[in-house]
Amino acid sequence: MNDVLNDIIFDNYIVVGVSAGPDSMCLLDLLRKKTDKIIVCHINHNVRKESEKEEKFLKEYCKEHDLIFETTKIESYHENNFENEARKRRYKFYEKTLKKYQSNTLFLAHHGDDLIETVLMKIMRGSNIEGYAGIKEKSKLQNYQIIRPLINKSKEDILKYNESHNIPYFIDSSNKNINYTRNRYRKNIVPLLKKEDKNAHKKFLKFSKTLLEYDNYIKKLVMEKLNTFYKNKTIYINNFNKLDTFLKKNCLYYIMNCIYQNKNNIITERHINNILSLIESKKPNLTLNLPKGIILTKEYDKLYIRENIEDTKEYKILFKDEININNLTIKKVKEEEKDNNSICRINSKSVKMPLYFRNRKMADYIILKNSNYRKKIKEIFIEEKIPISQRNSYPMLVDKDDNIIWIPCIKKSKFCIKKEGKYDIILKCNEREDLYE
Repeated sequence: MNDVLNDIIFDNYIVVGVSAGPDSMCLLDLLRKKTDKIIVCHINHNVRKESEKEEKFLKEYCKEHDLIFETTKIESYHENNFENEARKRRYKFYEKTLKKYQSNTLFLAHHGDDLIETVLMKIMRGSNIEGYAGIKEKSKLQNYQIIRPLINKSKEDILKYNESHNIPYFIDSSNKNINYTRNRYRKNIVPLLKKEDKNAHKKFLKFSKTLLEYDNYIKKLVMEKLNTFYKNKTIYINNFNKLDTFLKKNCLYYIMNCIYQNKNNIITERHINNILSLIESKKPNLTLNLPKGIILTKEYDKLYIRENIEDTKEYKILFKDEININNLTIKKVKEEEKDNNSICRINSKSVKMPLYFRNRKMADYIILKNSNYRKKIKEIFIEEKIPISQRNSYPMLVDKDDNIIWIPCIKKSKFCIKKEGKYDIILKCNEREDLYE
């Protein structure tokens, strides 16, 4: 058992997650034989009557062995999934403790039987290759690493070590509660696998390492392809569709992991399949809601990834010399050679001054230049393939009587003057391709 720490160098403080159960107490004892720079990090989940006794025991244990003890107590829970919320709060406290002691290494007591349970749960739940690999022996995060030195040991190995070394520990009574998914695997499935092969955990570890090797190779392919279709949280669908299905899925997993900052148990295979269905749909405008308020919006040949945004508020802004609205810069100029929809020439005597920019209203229409034909703004936006997310906020130039004079970069009205006509105001906006590409 002592061999699990042979390849690890201890030259700084380390943080150890300790619940007072047999696994973490075993790990703590092994670490104590290697270093005295240990921060024992305990979370009192406050769901069992034994929780107070366990916290008190650990406090006294650390005092006796001259170890730093950090603890927190969770007073209440707010999510329906207790296991998921407890895990999030646990890691939040770990990270806080690591930062406090300027440590970059967290030790956790996951073992081989935990690995079996996790792999089986991932298979049933659906995941990507990295997810199917289960628990990693070493995980590198942004500011620290997690080391799980007991991952190649079984629960039986740990209990034998504790018995032979007189290691005190507590048994968590909630581990018998089969309402928790993991406990059902632990009680009903893992024993059958162990009966078939007592070293089943080692076979699962080999399986896990093999999958991670494949995953590392696939990630290289993903990184090579990513820049061809993804930029600024936007997927360019035409380029994305040039990939084969396998790479599509892995690229989406990578993107979603970045969006969710590599937090586990959020994006599943079901979510990835829903995203693919959205992309493959022939409908030009669709929306998909993902966990934590992330919204995917398909708008023609682009897929935008956004956080949940509120409905656009109405605005009406007096125009003087220059304005910037929704990445459109519109300004007065003295001269301009172009005469396209990015330029608007006005005779101030033919409109009611002053001029304003406002967003769209229900039933808005424009009287088109050279036709006297009324056309709904909604129809124009559809024809011009303006993304749905931009239609309600897109600026339009109006006069004092609220006549629509110009939809910058899109359409001009009858109030706009030709280049060779009589005008005293010239407005110019940045080209539309600069806005959307």
